[in-house]
Amino acid sequence: MDPFSVIILGGVGGLLLALLLIGRFADGSGAAQLDWKPTRSVETEVQNDIDDLDQMLEAANRRRRARGETELTEADLHARVSEDLSLQLSRKDEEELDEEMQQVLEMKNRRRRKQGLPDMTVDELRTALGQDGK
Repeated sequence: MDPFSVIILGGVGGLLLALLLIGRFADGSGAAQLDWKPTRSVETEVQNDIDDLDQMLEAANRRRRARGETELTEADLHARVSEDLSLQLSRKDEEELDEEMQQVLEMKNRRRRKQGLPDMTVDELRTALGQDGK
């Protein structure tokens, strides 16, 4: 091997080893070495979220009062959010079920075509699976 290459590779290796040793044995963390502090604390973030919720609730109630409707409480707001989330989940479940039904139908029709039988419709498949009410 060329002496120049040995010197360069040895220098890079030595530098890498020195940096690893400094990182291993230096006191404190990197944040302490840089005197870095987060700009916001967790408590500040929680307080900001509470303030945002209060502001949104007050704005919604101002609009409701202007229309002559009853005001919302925080419990009402949480109930609405829970209801919306459960509705979204049920819709997602229905969409996934429909997608799975389409996949099953495609596979079943592929086999039926090989046997020389006519394609099955979604309603026929649901009847065969006992899902008439859907």
